Amino acid sequence: MRIFLTGATGFVGHHVAKALAAEGADLRMLVRKTSNLNNLEGIPGETVAGDLARPESFAPALEGCDAVVHVAADYRLWIRDPDTMYRANVDGTRDLLKLAREAKVRRVVYTSSVATMHFRTDGIVINEDTPVSLADMVGHYKRSKFMAEQQAIAAAQDGQQVIILNPTTPIGPNDAKPTPTGRIFVDFLNRKFPAYVDTGLNLVDVAEVARMHVTALTMGQPGRRYILGGENLTLKQILDKMSGITGIPSPTTKIPFAIAATYAFFEEWITGRIRGKEPRATLEEVRMGRKKMFASSARAQQELGFRILPVYPAMRAAIDWFRANGYAPQDLTNRQS
Repeated sequence: MRIFLTGATGFVGHHVAKALAAEGADLRMLVRKTSNLNNLEGIPGETVAGDLARPESFAPALEGCDAVVHVAADYRLWIRDPDTMYRANVDGTRDLLKLAREAKVRRVVYTSSVATMHFRTDGIVINEDTPVSLADMVGHYKRSKFMAEQQAIAAAQDGQQVIILNPTTPIGPNDAKPTPTGRIFVDFLNRKFPAYVDTGLNLVDVAEVARMHVTALTMGQPGRRYILGGENLTLKQILDKMSGITGIPSPTTKIPFAIAATYAFFEEWITGRIRGKEPRATLEEVRMGRKKMFASSARAQQELGFRILPVYPAMRAAIDWFRANGYAPQDLTNRQS
């Protein structure tokens, strides 16, 4: 099967590329001219230079493909020019779906995000049928992903075979950028996590997320959304698990959201706007943190054979990778086996 894959140089996309190649897929991987190709080492396939913001740059590469797997996205919780995020996530998805139709590509797997769901402050577990609207989205990343997902849903309603996957918070090795979640790990490993807020995430093994991209090509129902999640954990539980793996003390101070918001406000202005660097905390993160992002993957389990795996091995693999690649000191004292 010849597959046009976007996002292969990124964290999730790297693992998707590996999973597809292991199944014998003939890969055409879209990369930007400025992309670091280290994550593609050892993955057989052809690279196509192009940019989602310029669809004409890669349109010919879709000819002869059996499927498109669209993983690429601009995933940041702080950005100086939000328009670039909407162009990449919304316009890029719309244009790619259009090109796939014109090239008569049979199926499309679109990697959305659990960020498009409507979470609650009381920690109730949500699913794909929980009512949601654009007004529920906090920040540019969530809004752009929600709008992009609506493009995929509309295409499916018009007859295009589009399957939508909604990973929660993938964890594992090769998070080179790193993602906002990866930065939590890096900050913890560098002992820059002195306190925590009362929030929660669903952590999922990135390898299982990648496996579902392969499965969805044949088993996914067009127009369906599938949450791909693992363990629902509070931030404190996540930090405690990292402490158990590394021996680094877990923070014991819980700070109110008002204090976190004040800190984030000054970080955005001083570090972000004045110094021109990415702030360590943003108001968007604090606002998102008020809701525990707990989700059910029952639909993916029933229809795709998704497995809810213990997150400990993926967390340990992520920590080992960050240390081995210079993101944090290689201090292995008090480490659990």
